[in-house]
Amino acid sequence: MRMIVLAPLLAAVPGAALAEPLTFDAALERASREAPSLHARAFEVEARRSSATAAGQLPDPKLGVGIDNFPVSGPPAFSLTRENMTMERIGIEQEVPNLAKRHAAQGRARADITAADAQSAVTLLQVRVATAAAWIDLAYAQRRLDTMDRILGELRPLVSTSPSAVASGSARPGQSLDAERALVELEDRRSAIEAEVGSARAELSRWTGDDDPEAVGPAPQLVVTPAELRASLAQHPDLQMAGAKVRQAQADTELARAEKRPDWGFNVAFQRRDPQFGNMVSVGATMTLPIFPGRRQNPRIEAAASEAAAARAEQEDVQRALEANLKAGLVEHHMHHEQWMRARDTLLPLARKKAALETASYAAGRAGLLDVVEAEASLASTELDTLDREAAVARHATRLVLTYGGSQ
Repeated sequence: MRMIVLAPLLAAVPGAALAEPLTFDAALERASREAPSLHARAFEVEARRSSATAAGQLPDPKLGVGIDNFPVSGPPAFSLTRENMTMERIGIEQEVPNLAKRHAAQGRARADITAADAQSAVTLLQVRVATAAAWIDLAYAQRRLDTMDRILGELRPLVSTSPSAVASGSARPGQSLDAERALVELEDRRSAIEAEVGSARAELSRWTGDDDPEAVGPAPQLVVTPAELRASLAQHPDLQMAGAKVRQAQADTELARAEKRPDWGFNVAFQRRDPQFGNMVSVGATMTLPIFPGRRQNPRIEAAASEAAAARAEQEDVQRALEANLKAGLVEHHMHHEQWMRARDTLLPLARKKAALETASYAAGRAGLLDVVEAEASLASTELDTLDREAAVARHATRLVLTYGGSQ
């Protein structure tokens, strides 16, 4: 509601606070506060709490009016005063569902609140994981773009010397064309990276509400500890949501069983007759008779029990799925971490060494311009690939810790 009030003011102020650069923690905090889906879940919780107030209450009383014993034949026909049993009646009737049914309705209302709370937790988790992924994608896309700009800045002067190298005879004409082609290919890759920046920025804007977000600050350095993640699995929102559905189904079963107990009703009426006969008061009670449970209540109880069994089976399936996904995620994270280490510690140093050697050989006249350009292009590709692998490690580590780490 606060954002609804502030929206017109923010729209009227150029460069409002929503345009500020975002650190990782700030992005998560803003998304956790401003995401529309979370506002929707909050309203749903409030709706369930409001509904719970009425659960188990007695139905509204009924007001009845009428005419009793009105003659339609014989000497007193169509007269309100000639027959002593003709009465104008006004009364109130109150239905009283059995106590078990009212308690079951209250239990269902409490289960609905628990389910709404659990759904809010599920949505919050989804928002945080999606925001974290969008921030990491944007941060590393920006780093790749900066790296590509630096590489192109270093290569363009080198490629521009190719005509002079051809003129001096140190390079063949075809080599100069190959050098230009390699430069164009890198520029094409830069355009693709620029598109990735725009896409990641749009995704982050969806969650934070920032019109033009910019990822700043260091990437999250979250430690993946398998034992801690497994220990936190029981508190996972998906599992809590499955448990809430079980409780809803159990409440429905209790409600169906309560139908086998009789409901009551009470009424009182005042009946006015002609003054010569005197007025009357009537008091009565009613009771439902569940005398055919085999065709009415029992099938409903069996259906509700089956729904409860299905909910318990779904809960077990969610448990197994979470355990399997965690195991698979840990294996995948280990793979990405090893690939990043190999790129950072082996492939990147080799590519840098090769580029330095080719540059030295070119300066000594033992290598051609194309050899230098190809080495630099290979180095550029390795640097970008290393960033991609680092981003994959950060993305998977963050997803694992946020998804399975409980309150982290």
